[in-house]
Amino acid sequence: MRAGRDFGRLETLLAREGYQERPVAVLDLDAFDANAEDLARRAAGTPLRIASKSLRLRGLLDRVLARPEYAGILAFTLPEALWLVEHGARDVVVAYPTAERGALRRLAIFPEALDAITLMVDETAHLDLLLEATSDLRPLSAGRRFRLALELDVSYIPAPGVRFGAFRSPLRTAAQTVDLAREIQARPELALVGLMAYEGHIAGVTDAARTPYGAAVRAMKGLSRPEIAARRAEVVAAVREVAELEFVNGGGTGSIESTAAEDVVTEIAAGSGLIGPGLFDHYRDFAPRPALLLGVSVVRRPSPNVATLLGGGWIASGVPGPDRLPTIAHPTGLTFATQEAAGEVQTPVLGPAAERLRVGDTVWLRHAKAGEPAEHFASYLLVRGDQIVGSQPTYRGEGAVFL
Repeated sequence: MRAGRDFGRLETLLAREGYQERPVAVLDLDAFDANAEDLARRAAGTPLRIASKSLRLRGLLDRVLARPEYAGILAFTLPEALWLVEHGARDVVVAYPTAERGALRRLAIFPEALDAITLMVDETAHLDLLLEATSDLRPLSAGRRFRLALELDVSYIPAPGVRFGAFRSPLRTAAQTVDLAREIQARPELALVGLMAYEGHIAGVTDAARTPYGAAVRAMKGLSRPEIAARRAEVVAAVREVAELEFVNGGGTGSIESTAAEDVVTEIAAGSGLIGPGLFDHYRDFAPRPALLLGVSVVRRPSPNVATLLGGGWIASGVPGPDRLPTIAHPTGLTFATQEAAGEVQTPVLGPAAERLRVGDTVWLRHAKAGEPAEHFASYLLVRGDQIVGSQPTYRGEGAVFL
């Protein structure tokens, strides 16, 4: 939670209100709202589109979208997008291409979803699969078309064989992107409405370390930013000769300022900064407040200076390494056992602070990523100040599983 959080008072509050079961996920609404405000400040007037995978709670999505600086959802799968539209969402961009034929068929016969959902594509195979999967359902409801967006790859490749950024779209040049735009416009069932370019090597790579690695990351970002801006502007200008674009999406929590500075960008994707997970403790230019705590129980004392937690093995996705482990928020002075780290069924923690722990005590963790804890909890307990103000079901708690 916020700096200086009194964990004793938090545990007293939970006990007083009858929340004694562990594990428990506690969301600090004060920190969450402060983070939402700070993201909007950093965007300086550019609308923010919420990355749903960083929350995975409809109630929190609604809470953020009620703010005037936020508009629309960036979903991670088409089934999720359809489910969100069924629950009232009216502007959902699916961030990744889909090959789920059943979901595409559901979309084709769902008028509200056809109006609300934009699919991501980056090659003609996506167009072919979409049209083949729905060929017997055409014409679409009331003359509607499938809304599509192109994804431009903006990874940084300063030399052959040297790449910074995720392997996403094959589209890197204006010529490649325009060719696919023309393919879309030539098919009457399709409408090109947007373009997305995610600079993950800037937005998602920490840069605060005062080490040679940290200096190298900062240098890489400094070289990549102008290259992205120039290429994105060139591609957008070229595509707009073929189709009117409703939106140009870019960025992420870690690149809001530089993305907002580009005139062609009409909206910025963000989500993790609302939660402030462990990986976000290590950025140089911004510091979100930790909003989500995960409480687990001590169930064993196998030896002096060792306490064993039940569960706690919530390892973040990505390149395996120590930074994918949870952060131990409280008590301070605990470390993971090198031979076990954080395990699915038990997690030993070591250090003098472990000697003071007793069976039944709570150790508080923070996940390295923002949305992944929601796959392990049916609900989050909502706290404001020193009051419990309710709870909110996760996607899982609502019986929805998408990946």
